[in-house]
Amino acid sequence: MNAPASLSHVFLHVDMDAFYAAIEQRDHPEYRGKPLVVGAPRDQRGVVSTASYEARKYGIHSAMPSREAARRCPHAIFVPVDMRRYEEVSARVFAILGQYTPYVESLSIDEAFLDVTGSRQLYGSGPEIARRIKDDIKNQLGLTCSIGVAPNKFLAKLGSEFQKPDGLTVLPATRPAIMEFLRPLPVTRLWGVGKVTRQALDRAGLHVIGDIQETSLQRLTQAVGAHAAAHLHALACGDDSREIELDVREKTISREHTFLRDERNRSAVDAMLIHLVEDVARRLRADGRRATGGRLKIRWKNFETFTRQKAFPRPTRMEADLQAMAQHLFKKITLTQPVRLIGFGVTGLVESQHSQQLELFEPPDEVRVKKENLDRTVDHIRATYGPDA
Repeated sequence: MNAPASLSHVFLHVDMDAFYAAIEQRDHPEYRGKPLVVGAPRDQRGVVSTASYEARKYGIHSAMPSREAARRCPHAIFVPVDMRRYEEVSARVFAILGQYTPYVESLSIDEAFLDVTGSRQLYGSGPEIARRIKDDIKNQLGLTCSIGVAPNKFLAKLGSEFQKPDGLTVLPATRPAIMEFLRPLPVTRLWGVGKVTRQALDRAGLHVIGDIQETSLQRLTQAVGAHAAAHLHALACGDDSREIELDVREKTISREHTFLRDERNRSAVDAMLIHLVEDVARRLRADGRRATGGRLKIRWKNFETFTRQKAFPRPTRMEADLQAMAQHLFKKITLTQPVRLIGFGVTGLVESQHSQQLELFEPPDEVRVKKENLDRTVDHIRATYGPDA
């Protein structure tokens, strides 16, 4: 189900500030004002999930190896992920958002789009609704968020990034003012512009969004291809017709990791792959579905990317099955050059009830049942005592 969108609409993008770290600092006064890292321990292999703003001043960011974070800030406080608690707080955040509009699109545990066009008669203008939401979240939960207010999703998300943390940015609602606002921003602020596209735009002499506004579609097509050209030109002019998507469920579940430095050591890549698969398996079980296929993704130093995938013999959510699939696919790959990114995901998700119906005529597998029960026990232990328990 979708909410209608038009230029007269008012969208909010709500982004919680350093969500995991903020919850820890809220609940532990001794952490406040200090560099805090939520993730793997400083002396173990693993990565940062979230860094407080105090820690970010040292260049620490999510997905950074914890050992590197500790090197950059030796006095940082490291705490394990407490996903159950974060999910409970997230549910309360989304309950607040839902009080202002039924059109709420969840992007992640701490981020959402809202269409508040129809809510203005009840709660005031878009900026007034945003202030109400910020006050509710701060007063009820003791947390801050940053909100962008704009006539479409692209601009709203752009706005939420401008004054973090605890920001509120209202973007203009007329075409000339929107284009003027976008004009000086770097092209990397446009959705879809990564390193390769940026390099192509640089070669064409297109460095800021205003350059794209002023160039012909033909020239832009020569630089990045027809599809990307149409997409970037529309965004550069402030156009985004995407609607709010309700009841969105992931069609795949995946995790990726970009190495701080291109990794040549196969064992190091393999260790990260195991960690990613663990998280994918946990999320799959929490989702309540089973996967029919697995997919491995690798990006080389030269940014070339390829994937390998294969179907499982039967739908599964067992971590052992996912690890076996990941290793099977990884062993077929020769590391001809350093690895920039490694990722693993599961595809073809089906409801557990449906997958069980497919197995009605198969004899019960007591070993699989015991392994699934063990996985659930491990999930409970990690939720209670942290991811490294």
